[in-house]
Amino acid sequence: MENRRKKRPAYDRIREYVDETEDLKEILSPAEHPSWDLRACTLEPLSSIFVTPREVIITADLPYVESESVKVELIDSNRLEITAEMKRKVKFKEMGIVHQIGEFSSYCCQTRIPIAVDMQHMKTSFKRGVLEIRIPRKRRYKIPVK
Repeated sequence: MENRRKKRPAYDRIREYVDETEDLKEILSPAEHPSWDLRACTLEPLSSIFVTPREVIITADLPYVESESVKVELIDSNRLEITAEMKRKVKFKEMGIVHQIGEFSSYCCQTRIPIAVDMQHMKTSFKRGVLEIRIPRKRRYKIPVK
């Protein structure tokens, strides 16, 4: 007797494929969240972390900001919070977003540092709207083996 597979409707196969790709998308990409907080009137700046053999370099894009308003605060041993007040308020409409209403007056973001660093020797600079934070890595110590 011939072993025949029962044919399933096409929409069942398509639904199964869509479910599998959605599951895969959640695994491969981190959870996305909006880059603004309407209640606090803050935007999350574009930022990046670069780890070198000697230091960790964090950059944050902060347009419309004076250097005096930038604050970098240590939250715990491996997290920083960057806040800055804008010179003027920015509205959704100016960013090309027409389906939302709101305006923003400051930037705020928290950055997790992936390795052990020496926060006491942190150096910051702010040029042309870009904040650069340089933090030296903790030195490794050799432990003598007996």
